[in-house]
Amino acid sequence: MTTIQACALPIDALLSRYSRGGGYVDCYVTEVARRVSHAEYVEAFYTTAVFKAERLLLSWFVSRPSTDLQARELAAGEISSFAAWSVEARSTDQVLLCDFQGRTRSWLMCARGKGNASTGTLLYFGSAVVPAASRRSGASGMGVLFRGLLGFHKLYSRLLLRAAASRLERYSATQK
Repeated sequence: MTTIQACALPIDALLSRYSRGGGYVDCYVTEVARRVSHAEYVEAFYTTAVFKAERLLLSWFVSRPSTDLQARELAAGEISSFAAWSVEARSTDQVLLCDFQGRTRSWLMCARGKGNASTGTLLYFGSAVVPAASRRSGASGMGVLFRGLLGFHKLYSRLLLRAAASRLERYSATQK
């Protein structure tokens, strides 16, 4: 079974710009035992059964449908929006997405596995939630809803990363 661990953001993480300013940032990592391209990881992540359930909910509740083909195009850098997100920043090994309301960020990154001789790939997934200003007081904060859903968010983040890693490992096993 794939091990998912909470970890600090890598130094060059595009998500690190949100680690200051009173918001919430998390980062999870796992390692798969083969080389995985960033495009392959992004496509696997957004086409798992776990994420397809989220895509369906986004289609129903906020009229933001998406397809597997669009996930592949996002992964290849051919489109800059997907479901409820748009690309905020991209490099060769990572992508940072912003939701349509500007409150949350999702980030995916690949890196060489641990050790000099590693043939594996580290898969990172993180998210950020930026504080919102209260309509009454004007003070910014995270809100009661955020605090109430934080435990679910952490579990769901681990499930998403596990599903993507499992898909990539299954693909590797069928290629042997």
